[in-house]
Amino acid sequence: QVQLVESGGGLVQPGGSLGLSCAASGQIFRVDDMGWYRQAPGKQRELIARITRGGSTNYAGSVKGRFTISRDNAKNTVHLQMNNLKAEDTDDYYCNARVWGTSSSFRDYWGQGTQVTVSS
Repeated sequence: QVQLVESGGGLVQPGGSLGLSCAASGQIFRVDDMGWYRQAPGKQRELIARITRGGSTNYAGSVKGRFTISRDNAKNTVHLQMNNLKAEDTDDYYCNARVWGTSSSFRDYWGQGTQVTVSS
């Protein structure tokens, strides 16, 4: 079994910065793509940033230039640095990872979610 544990999040003023981290643990052979999604109540979960094992990244247009995703393959962790935060960034944020438990099987896992509130 694999767990994704998120940390970070909280309350920040508009224009401020916040960092989110996510660590994968358990029976892990390899972790491929890792990403961060966010979801507002009553809305679909949306991808905001994703990073491949090789370090290639892609971002949603709404966060490009403000958010930076990075990872540490040795520690199976992914980090999302969020700068110049706006009120519309207020959401629940979820970590996602494609984890190979063995050399022949993989599954997508989700973290429990962490709340980010941008407000003065």
